Amino acid sequence: MTETLLLPFQFTFMQNAFWIAAIVAIPTALLSCFLVLKGWALMGDAVSHAVLPGIVLAYVMGFPLILGAFAAGMVTAIATGYLAQNSRVKQDTVMGVVFSGMFALGIVIYTSISSDVHLDHILFGNMLGVGAQDLWTAGLIGIFVSAALLLKWKDLMLHAFDPAQARASGLPVGLLHYGLLSILSLTVVATLSATGLILAVGLLIAPGAIAFLMVRSFGRMLAVACAVCLLAMLGGVYASFFLDSAPAPTIVLILTAIFVLAFLRRTALTRRRELQGVDAQEGF
Repeated sequence: MTETLLLPFQFTFMQNAFWIAAIVAIPTALLSCFLVLKGWALMGDAVSHAVLPGIVLAYVMGFPLILGAFAAGMVTAIATGYLAQNSRVKQDTVMGVVFSGMFALGIVIYTSISSDVHLDHILFGNMLGVGAQDLWTAGLIGIFVSAALLLKWKDLMLHAFDPAQARASGLPVGLLHYGLLSILSLTVVATLSATGLILAVGLLIAPGAIAFLMVRSFGRMLAVACAVCLLAMLGGVYASFFLDSAPAPTIVLILTAIFVLAFLRRTALTRRRELQGVDAQEGF
């Protein structure tokens, strides 16, 4: 029985999958809290899809795919932020137009060239095929992103919750705004080999949304999001071995299940408090 339970840890490709899952979990969880608080959930979706043309162009020009992904992500994030701030169009509409346009451009470029790079690995990730270079890249980006978010979490929290108050307090709101967009692009690049473009949005939204339902303090929200994301990442990789499924969608399904449980718990607590309030009024 014990040998069966420990079987996934005996294979090198599974060990690398566990490592990449653990490395990616913390920065994505931390960032998801700020995205949820600021209402930028769709921004993660937009950036994760819009890096596709940068990846394809980097492949055509012989550059590292990661550089192309980061460049396209930055262009998308900055363009979306600029258009949302300097036009009458709402931010969600701008994100929808920019993300769909960039994603369509990537598909057109990809189909017009002959390539031995399978599009499925870019879109859905390949956790079981990550190597030492992928681990080092994700690790370095993860350390930088996590350190930046933890060092400036109070400033970023105020900027996300009340930009007007942040500006009145003398904080560099422009730097915080575009800095958060840059961190988002870096995080998408770090998750590229783990979950791919499409499923990366799950890691950038679900942990923060789950923590938001479970706690009321932002500091605790960061801790809960990291714990939930790490548990889902490692548990998803482990379960995928026995289910014979892809690790990335298994992880997202676990996060979805945890979100449903957190939502039901919060709903039950709210109803209980409402009933207690009614009973207290009747007793009075």
